[in-house]
Amino acid sequence: MVVRIISGKSIRGLLNYNERKVEGGQAELLMASRFGSELDDLGFNQKLNRFEHLTDLNSRVKTNALHIMLNFAPEEKPTDEILQQIAAAYMERIGFGDQPYLVYRHHDAAHSHLHIVTTNIQPDGKRIAVHNLGRTLSEQTRKELEQEFGLVKADGRQLKNTLGIKAAEPEIAQYGKTPTKRAIANVVTAVTQTYKFTSLAELNAVLQQFNVIADRGPKDGAMYERQGLVYSLLDKQGQRVGIPIKASVLPYQPTLKNLEKLYAGNNQKRDPKKELLQKNIDQVFSKYHQLSKATFIKELARRQVHVVFRQNEQGFVYGVTFVDNRNKTVFNGSDLGKEYGAKAVLEQFSTTDQPKKATGYKQTVETHPQAEKATRQLEPGEQYTGESLAGQLLKDLLGRSAQDFMPIVQQQKRKKKKRKTL
Repeated sequence: MVVRIISGKSIRGLLNYNERKVEGGQAELLMASRFGSELDDLGFNQKLNRFEHLTDLNSRVKTNALHIMLNFAPEEKPTDEILQQIAAAYMERIGFGDQPYLVYRHHDAAHSHLHIVTTNIQPDGKRIAVHNLGRTLSEQTRKELEQEFGLVKADGRQLKNTLGIKAAEPEIAQYGKTPTKRAIANVVTAVTQTYKFTSLAELNAVLQQFNVIADRGPKDGAMYERQGLVYSLLDKQGQRVGIPIKASVLPYQPTLKNLEKLYAGNNQKRDPKKELLQKNIDQVFSKYHQLSKATFIKELARRQVHVVFRQNEQGFVYGVTFVDNRNKTVFNGSDLGKEYGAKAVLEQFSTTDQPKKATGYKQTVETHPQAEKATRQLEPGEQYTGESLAGQLLKDLLGRSAQDFMPIVQQQKRKKKKRKTL
């Protein structure tokens, strides 16, 4: 079993996320602890009011929401009753048994997994400390539950690969298809939690693939000076549409300040994938004598690498960003090396494409100095007295003629047949 714990500042955002999954048929409410009502009788406002009643008791605590995910191996098919028992035991042992919490079973992945929403503010207004909760109580509880319920153990494994647990893939946002705020929230949440980026420009290189962009506003504007950030939807032409949404009202609050906290950690996490991206770029260049910009972008797209050439209002290209969608990493070209920077890459482009051809024996023979002589047609009555091309090649390589390597064969005398006399 794999456990993931995320603390946040918006209990409404967590509740909205899971309720939208229920509305879309991708999840179901499995359990509601300490709500004093049946599941079918609980509406959105009742759930939200129950949590906010506690969070209002201590307004000094800003991080008061907890989102817990329990993931199970693909081959495990636990029943709803078993999942309820696991969820209740887990919450009790990490110290949240007396807190109100909601358990949702999601069906948007190949493996069974639960999402648990709760708050760390107690009825007396005191805060339950969640710092290092994953390393202490949660880790010990996970091991105990694996043993008690016969679950696949996660120790010593590459968890996501071994258990087949993949992060949720963001869907391309479409203006008018779903509410703007919801569409932006879905994309931004998925991208910020799965991709490793180290700047706002790198984040936008990912977001724009899904028709979303983060914007600080003009440099001489008030929002830019106050370190503000909004997210907008993009149409097919890359133009902003709809009403911009403030970062502070989205789930997990992807504000500029919170994004900057991710940069240092992301820089270390993405580094192991750096060489793989360099190799993909090198392989594209090695295939061509001449390569156009369009073909370069298309070839890398086949390798799940998205390329963004950044340019100013005058159309001058000042940078290039590579998004490795397979490994969920983002690099500026200059971070990969000088030869991958925008200037170096652009200098290698041509207006046409000329793929490289494999070098074979025929091509080698034709370029040999003796090839023209050996292949020239003889004039009528002319006899060719030179060596064959193969013999000349052998002589050039070894310094000896082909005859020097011919075996010596002794001629045998023919016996005369005796004539019979009549």
